This record gives sequence, C-alpha cells and structure tokens, in this order.
Amino acid sequence: MATATGIYHTNYRQDLALRQTRADWVRLALLVLFVVVAPFVASPYWLTILNLVGIAAIGAIGLNILTGFTGLISLGQGAFLAVGAYTSGILVARLHWPTPLAIVAAVLLTGVVGAVIGLPAVRLKGLYLAIATLAAQVMIIYLVRTWDVVTGGVDSLVVPRPEVFGTTIRSDFIWYWVILAFVVVATLAALNLFRTGLGRAFVAIRDQDIAADVIGVTVWKYKLWSFAISSGFVGLAGALLAHYRSIVTWERFTIDVSITYLAMIIVGGLGSVAGSIYGAAFMTVLPALIQRAGQAIRDVLPGLSQQLPAVQLGVFGLVIILFLIFEPRGLARIWERIRDYFRLWPFRY
Repeated sequence: MATATGIYHTNYRQDLALRQTRADWVRLALLVLFVVVAPFVASPYWLTILNLVGIAAIGAIGLNILTGFTGLISLGQGAFLAVGAYTSGILVARLHWPTPLAIVAAVLLTGVVGAVIGLPAVRLKGLYLAIATLAAQVMIIYLVRTWDVVTGGVDSLVVPRPEVFGTTIRSDFIWYWVILAFVVVATLAALNLFRTGLGRAFVAIRDQDIAADVIGVTVWKYKLWSFAISSGFVGLAGALLAHYRSIVTWERFTIDVSITYLAMIIVGGLGSVAGSIYGAAFMTVLPALIQRAGQAIRDVLPGLSQQLPAVQLGVFGLVIILFLIFEPRGLARIWERIRDYFRLWPFRY
C-alpha cells in the first residue's frame, strides 16, 4: 500500500506488480498521452529523430541486459546491429521473404552469433572480455566488407519498403507506430525477463559470479544465454534500422556505433530498462540539438560551425565523464531521486 513514508506490500501480487502506486499509473498515463500526441505535433525532422530513438532504445535495452544486468562488457554492438540489418535486408531484397519473417530470422541468427561470440565470456572478464568483443566487432565488419557474394561488400544493400496488409510503409508517421509497437514489446519482455529465474541468474552473476556458482547457478550457461538474448534484441534493432532506412551499408555499424551504445546505457543507467530508453533518447537527441545549434550560428560563427563533428565528440566524452563522476547510475537514478522526493515528502530522511 502507498503511504506517506513509503510502500508496504501485504501480498506477493503487490510485490510483483510493475506499477506500485497510484502515482506510477498517473505517470504511465502521461507517458502514453505523450507518445500518442507526439507524432501529430512533431515536425518531419523531429519525427525522424523519434523513430531513431525508438530503434536505439531496443538496442540499448539489449546491451543493458548484457552489461548492466549480467556485468559482461561488450564493444561489439555495431557488429550485432550489422548482422541483424544484413540478415533481414538480404532475406527481403534477394530471397523475397516477407518482412516479418525476415525480422524474426534476423533476431534468431543474431542471437546465435552473439552466443558464439560470447564463448570467450566463459573464461574472460572485464577488460579482457571487452577486447574479445572488440575483436569480434572488427572481424564481423571485415567479413561484411569483403564477402561480396552475400553482403555486396562495400556497396550499399537496397532494401525494399515493407508492406503491411498490402500497403507499403513509406512515411515516418506510419513508421513511428510500427517502431513504437516493437519498443513496447521489447520493454515489456525485458522487464519480465528479470522477474524470472533466468533474469535473476543474470543479476546473481553480475553481483558475484563465484557466489552464484556456489548456490547452483551454472555460470557459463547463463553467460551464453545473456549474450544470445542481448544480441537478439540488438538484431531486432538492426533489422528495423535496415527496413526504416532502406539502405544498409557497413559504415553505419563501425566501432563508433558500439561506443555510442555503451554511452547510452552509462548515461541512462546500468541495470535499468527505463535507463536504456532515457540514455537512447539523450544520446540521439543531443547530436540533433548540436547540429541545429550549428546551423543557427553558421552565419555568425562560420569557423565554429565547421567544427561541429569535433564538438559533438567532445560533448559525448564530457557527458560520459560527468555522469561517471557525479552520477554513475545515470539518468534513471536521477529520476528515482526526484520521484522518491515527492513520494516521501515531507519525510525526506
């Protein structure tokens, strides 16, 4: 029950509920209202940004399952995005598969590739595991660039627009609702994952893998499961990106993309599904704001506007450093503090 001093549960049903208080339901209603109204009032430019935020949120949730909840560092996010994008794109463009079936195949194949890449995680930790996943990033992108027969090499892969009930999806407005549906499904799947024994095993491995092994958790098996499930989410994001952009090229899946996704979960909050969405929104909207600022000052300070790429990289680095110093748990923790302050007021202690 919600009270002035906290939340007290009297049965398991209350304890397992995703929404604990009436205020939680009010915030959810406001969020639903925002996502419903947003595409009707947003300009075409910002509607595109919202769609990219949705795709990035799915990928960030996947990476957070691996890094935030299981404690396994990965620098191969760009490679897994490439696997999902190229798999779905090739199946649709060359083999003429239905788009939904191609997306499912992309998710499954990316999960398998992630499990194979995760084999070193059985023995490696920390920096050594990061280097192993970085090697996987380099190898997969190299394979994409050189396997001309399958991927087309350095040439772009043109993906036909998907069709739903005989209607070709072209406008960003329709894409907004399609991507939103996938974001909702991915978010609910991730939230409920950690209400199961599988998800709790991930958290136990993150907190102390030796203790988890002692209490009966088969560590190596759950690490591989974490890589597979995480990569499946990322493969879904890659497949959606391929169909949304209609053009797949290896240049969109470089190591810079992997670092950007890592920044998303650091800024948003490690070990938080909501934090993944916050971080994806923040790190996607921030470059757009910088770009808009550069266009605004182009006539006033032409020299500075030409340095926007360097400014963007500098801001990215500064944001990550500031969050690591002042709030390592990211935007999710900042929101929790704000929410708890009003929920517990006036008993702040």
